[in-house]
Amino acid sequence: MAVSRTIEIRRYQPADRARVRELCCATGFLGKPIDPVFEDRELFADYLTAYYTDWEPESSFVLLVNGEIRGYLMGSRRPLRQQCYALYQNLSLFLRGVFRYPRYSVASKKFVQWIFRTAWREVPAAPRRTAHFHINLLADTRQLATSRALVDSYLAYLHACGEKRVYGQMVVFEDRRGTKMFERYGFKVLNKSAITKYRDVHPEPVYLCTVIKDLDENHRCYAKAS
Repeated sequence: MAVSRTIEIRRYQPADRARVRELCCATGFLGKPIDPVFEDRELFADYLTAYYTDWEPESSFVLLVNGEIRGYLMGSRRPLRQQCYALYQNLSLFLRGVFRYPRYSVASKKFVQWIFRTAWREVPAAPRRTAHFHINLLADTRQLATSRALVDSYLAYLHACGEKRVYGQMVVFEDRRGTKMFERYGFKVLNKSAITKYRDVHPEPVYLCTVIKDLDENHRCYAKAS
């Protein structure tokens, strides 16, 4: 017998912060827990979520299933503020990480080394003065309908605020989804770059793909006619 589920999408609230950070770490390794790659959940969650939850919470949304947060979309329509914050944050994370590094596992140390030696070459370029977002969902909510509804909520918010464009950077697996999926929903693919940090723990190629959408043309996550 199928179990009915109540799906709700709402704006992020301060009380959601701990749960969002938990989900960030629970999905940080290609949709699975980040721990085998990097053990320091506090620093990992700070890097990926702190700006959005603490400095621009009004631009984020959460997905609830039967009242429990099972996914989120973190976004920003203030790129200059976010970039300035990143300068301070990167220094703070570096100083905190320096003291913790000797206690890290071999895998975690390798992850840190990748960040300093290689990440800057592998992360594809992205528009600098454009609203952006990233989305994380637990496995049981990774359906097109829920993803589309979550993105649609954010696109409607951006459009109401007068934003003209939005971009996202998505992990792409060649065997699971490709750039054509984004194109079907009104996004234009700008670039795609191979990411090596998971090479030792994931057997298939992994790419980071930058996609952009013109909100004046259509501010919904729509499927083009074939």
